[in-house]
Amino acid sequence: MHRRDWTLLLILAAIWGSSYLFIEIGLRELSPSMIVFLRVALGALVLIPIAWRRGALEGTGAAWAVLALVAAVQVVAPFLLIAAGQQEIPSSLAGILVASVPIFTAILAVFFDHEDRSEGLRLVGVLVGIAGVALLFGVDLSGSASLLLGGGAVVLASLGYAVGGLITKRRLGSLQPLAVAALVLAISTVLAAPAAFASAPAALPSVGPLAAVAALGLVGTGVAFAIFYGLIARVGPARSFIVTYLAPGFAVIYGAVLLGEAISVATLAGLALILIGSYLAAEGRLPGRRLPEPVRGPDHPAAGGLAPESERASV
Repeated sequence: MHRRDWTLLLILAAIWGSSYLFIEIGLRELSPSMIVFLRVALGALVLIPIAWRRGALEGTGAAWAVLALVAAVQVVAPFLLIAAGQQEIPSSLAGILVASVPIFTAILAVFFDHEDRSEGLRLVGVLVGIAGVALLFGVDLSGSASLLLGGGAVVLASLGYAVGGLITKRRLGSLQPLAVAALVLAISTVLAAPAAFASAPAALPSVGPLAAVAALGLVGTGVAFAIFYGLIARVGPARSFIVTYLAPGFAVIYGAVLLGEAISVATLAGLALILIGSYLAAEGRLPGRRLPEPVRGPDHPAAGGLAPESERASV
């Protein structure tokens, strides 16, 4: 990749890693439901015009039912679970736990996607990643029931990402990924609205939480996805998905430096195990080694999704 592409990749990882920081700040005065609504609404505000100008929305009319399902499973529910979980656990741990999505994808592939079933190094990756999650729950999240529930909510969100990625791959592979992202965010805005308005604050929140959620929606969701799909067009999906393994590191740095969150040895060990396990579960190979391209039929759907590797079915 060219230097410009690596720069964009690092910028994207820094943006996506900051999502948990912005959620943490937003939660000071806004409910999880309101954060989710503002996030997806602002993200859609950025992506819909881009997708429209590029003609990506053409031919999407027949897929609205599936898009609505993906919006519920892969966006509204996970975003809500993550925000709710962060009411109990630090932002850095949330960023680490979300990186476990490829592990869930590999597990689901055993039952629903035989082409990407877990065996060999992929199975090793699943076991290593599970060990990392268990380490975090056994050490960093073992202090109280609320910590366990918060961590469990984020892990459940990761499962939602994986399920949504599988649905996207099997049912929406014929659509342009940018169109899927834009329309799913637009539908998510409608789905998230009732709970958001029911939990609206009695008074106007202060500038800090509002600015954090605005940054989360406009930059962390809208602009970030535009950069991501631009990278896919320039360097291909495989290289673009490297962002999945960089973003959790930024989440840890932001949490420690800007929020004063404690980073223990167990946190770093759990991060390492989850990232190693996620890489092996997703790629099925050691770094630097290439796998032979699988033989696919002419009607095989292209893999699509709403987000990085952690949200595609291979996450």
